[in-house]
Amino acid sequence: MTPNLPSTIAFLIWPIVALVLYSRQSVTRATLWTILGAQLFLPPNVYYKFEMIPAFDKGSIAVFSAFIGCLFVAGRRIRFVRQLGLAEFLIFLVIFSPVVTALLNSDPVQSGRTDLPGVGLYDGLSSALSQFVMVLPLLMGRELLRSPEDTLEILRTIVIAGLIYSLPMLFELRMSPVLSIWVYGITPGEMQQAFRDGGYRPIVFIGHGLGVAFYTMMSVVAAMALWRARIRVWRLPSSGVAIYLAILLYLCKTAASLIYGTLGAALIRFAKPRLQLQIAMVLTTIVLIYPLLRSIDLVPTDAIVQNIAVISEERAGSLKTRFDQEQLLLAHAHDRIVFGWGRFGRSRLEGSVTDGAWVIILGQFGLVGFLALFGLISLPVFRAASALKFVKSNEESVLFAGLSLIVTFKIFDLVPNSGLEPWAMLLIGALLGRAEALQVPVGQSLRKKARPVAQNTLDALP
Repeated sequence: MTPNLPSTIAFLIWPIVALVLYSRQSVTRATLWTILGAQLFLPPNVYYKFEMIPAFDKGSIAVFSAFIGCLFVAGRRIRFVRQLGLAEFLIFLVIFSPVVTALLNSDPVQSGRTDLPGVGLYDGLSSALSQFVMVLPLLMGRELLRSPEDTLEILRTIVIAGLIYSLPMLFELRMSPVLSIWVYGITPGEMQQAFRDGGYRPIVFIGHGLGVAFYTMMSVVAAMALWRARIRVWRLPSSGVAIYLAILLYLCKTAASLIYGTLGAALIRFAKPRLQLQIAMVLTTIVLIYPLLRSIDLVPTDAIVQNIAVISEERAGSLKTRFDQEQLLLAHAHDRIVFGWGRFGRSRLEGSVTDGAWVIILGQFGLVGFLALFGLISLPVFRAASALKFVKSNEESVLFAGLSLIVTFKIFDLVPNSGLEPWAMLLIGALLGRAEALQVPVGQSLRKKARPVAQNTLDALP
């Protein structure tokens, strides 16, 4: 949707807001609020598109604003390569494998009655640029949010933003999702899905009730981590904040986010951080092997639908439709399984509905693209699990595990839903950066300790 005048003004103002934040706040706080604030308050579902350049929407504007603020106001350089390792290899594949995909899809294809043209190097380079913009927040989080203080600031920001956002959410729960229409003159997508169980689901400015519910779940998990670490929020007891946000999550009427929030809250409150990270690794592994499980029919889709039907026939029908569509799209993806069909609808079938990010990526960029992207966003969870033993305080262990669970739930949610917004990539990068920072000093300290021993040995020689 092309932006109207209010949306255009908001887009133009946001870089100014970012520059003010970077001039008056720490780099950590400015980066968090620049990217999160755009997701929560800029107009949804609108963008400017120019040839070859990725679309300018609320996500890309936030990323560019944060990048410019870091570079020119805060004077912080974002390194694209910290060390040659698995993360750098996966980043390279995420950005450049679409070029190979495009070169292999120069032939036109027919989708029902629609003829889709082939793609080539131009489209491949455009796709690579889009992938770079998607990865940039991860690189920023990895570079800027590496300390334990940064982890605390992340969780506190999530909770504070959740408290602020609860006010328009409560308004829309009572009055219906109208704020986007009133403020920006834009009707958010899928308005019919805002009506659920005799009431409304808030949309505010995120664009979909699922996104609002998921962010509320994030705030619940973050508040629970602060509660266990005995850290207050705005002089408020974190226990009361967590309970308030949990009630708000229930009112969002979204089953998946409610399940994530319940599981996350229970784990943080009653389980040790190590167990939390072990469960995070299990959930992340399921996501990585999910295409294989679906291909060999090891996901009990019928049983899942039947169990959901006990709760809601409507949701069970929606889930069955989603599973059926996944199966058709997966069969189509297998025809070009290595590098995929490319973009512009070539990976879809006529009349198909694509929901899960995994099947979208697999269809567009093949197994290489899927393993590159999902491997990259999953890597921090495994790194965090191995780095936990280097955490020195119980408080940091709780906060570190809480951030890991938030990232894990986002990864797991990419199975039923799409959308890997810059805020999520920033958190993924922050988890990777903190895990690396915990592990690197150990090797450095060992080298520092080895040098005096060697020198003493030399001094003792005649």
